[in-house]
Amino acid sequence: MTTSSLVLGPMMRYVDETSASIWVETRTAARITVRAADRNWEARSFCVHGHHYALVEAEGLEPGSVLPYTLEIDGKECWPDPDSEFPPPVIATLKPGKPLRLAYGSCRTSVPHDASGNRTHGIDSLRAYALAMASDGDLPWPDLVAFLGDQVYADLTSEQMQQFIRARRDIEVPPGEELKDYEEYAHLYNLAWSDPANRWLLSTLPSAMIFDDHDIRDDWNASLSWKKKMEATSWWHGRIVSGLASYWVYQHLGNLSREERLDDAIWQRIARHKGEDELDVSAALDDLADRADQQPESYRWSFCRDFGDTRLIVVDSRAARDLTPDNRALVDKAEMTWLDGQMRGGFRHLLVATSLPFLLPMGLHHVESWNEAVSEGAWGRRPALAGEKLRQAVDLEHWAAFQKSFRQVADMATEVADGQRGPSPETVTFLSGDVHFSYVAEVQRSSGSRIIQAVCSPIRNPLPRLMRYFGAVMAYGLAAPIGALVARSARVPDPPFRWKRVEGPWFTNNLATLEVVPEGLKLWWQTGVVDGGNELHPKLERVASLTIAPRRSQERAPQSGRTLL
Repeated sequence: MTTSSLVLGPMMRYVDETSASIWVETRTAARITVRAADRNWEARSFCVHGHHYALVEAEGLEPGSVLPYTLEIDGKECWPDPDSEFPPPVIATLKPGKPLRLAYGSCRTSVPHDASGNRTHGIDSLRAYALAMASDGDLPWPDLVAFLGDQVYADLTSEQMQQFIRARRDIEVPPGEELKDYEEYAHLYNLAWSDPANRWLLSTLPSAMIFDDHDIRDDWNASLSWKKKMEATSWWHGRIVSGLASYWVYQHLGNLSREERLDDAIWQRIARHKGEDELDVSAALDDLADRADQQPESYRWSFCRDFGDTRLIVVDSRAARDLTPDNRALVDKAEMTWLDGQMRGGFRHLLVATSLPFLLPMGLHHVESWNEAVSEGAWGRRPALAGEKLRQAVDLEHWAAFQKSFRQVADMATEVADGQRGPSPETVTFLSGDVHFSYVAEVQRSSGSRIIQAVCSPIRNPLPRLMRYFGAVMAYGLAAPIGALVARSARVPDPPFRWKRVEGPWFTNNLATLEVVPEGLKLWWQTGVVDGGNELHPKLERVASLTIAPRRSQERAPQSGRTLL
């Protein structure tokens, strides 16, 4: 047996009660076979810019089954590696009626897992999680891990990535150390997902993903001014096209169910191809990516899934922006209409996953709403220019900086919580990342569903200590009342509701998990710690936990602490 034909993967992607999607990248054009329980499923590879991929659709599975599987490329078994220290990979279908258990987080850099990498970027909490799952068969598995942005850093590259860039072009010529084309994106994804522990975990644990700015570039679509500045460069068009095209291949395709894939024009071409030669969709995918950038309403990256009595809505808060001054919105009209259709009651929990926190700490929320007003001309032309510089310098481009969109979604969440869109759930919970610290906040309400913000960030990319202090000062304490005064000075209306911090902030690398339990919605955050100097085998440690109980039965019962697992 050999693994030389397998470049990356297999990755377990969309899984429901009776089917599973397994994604792979192969070295050459090939036929890929997945075998489990005396059954097999096949797929032919397709080509994008000289790289070869396949998505194998395993169908007709039993609900709640757990089946070890193997993967073959052109008849040769390539996964699992017979010398692997990890358990056999499995296809685990959803069990009807089982409450959802979901892991999530954001912002993960790809640097070595040795003492040097751990010193500069902290321990990879996803890798610590993988090692814990591999070594303890009694730990409960999530049904899904959701990566909420910055799966790769196209603009802040590691030394390994820069070595690859230097080998193929002059790194002193723009875009310099940043990514330029599809070939470089393919290598970056390989660096991100090839660590043996994480690779094993993702071959078994189903995953869903959505991009954030660093998947493309810092401040991606922060404003019309930012976009025009990028489009004036010699390299941006190639960057955005290759970034979105590679995102479709490496991340988006696996988010979709079989039915949703069949509605995708690119996948239709792949699924219908009957010729002997491998289908090359490079040109068609580049055209799609170009249109998606210039006409965001032409393609939807958001998606929605129901897990029994829990709905998960994953929102694109980057590519779908409308940056025109008269219509400025975090999500454009078509996307907002789609979101409005998904924001419904009748579930025990409504989860809204968006890479950017919907509820920032109040102080930051006021500052960003003020900055938007000033940047858009509330104080005149010169202050607008200064406001724009400030916006791009310190990343003031979250939901709070798109007040029109913030208020629309706030109204939707309140209507769901008040039972105006079907029976009210126990919680409307926003899951987010991006800000490089984790926290929980809650809207102050005396009736209806709880409206919660639960942030987990980063998985591996901690803030420098000085930035942690600055963030804490800006987010809490006097920042809220002072920020409110500043916002009012620019005639920004008060928020439609108020919220307060419940737990946090935590600045460590973390991976969070939520579980629907009889008591309510249980959440906990875990990080990796080095025990006895063993840098390559960190332990998993619990940072904090919290149970959000339904309002009608009991009050919230926070339980914070550090427990070595």
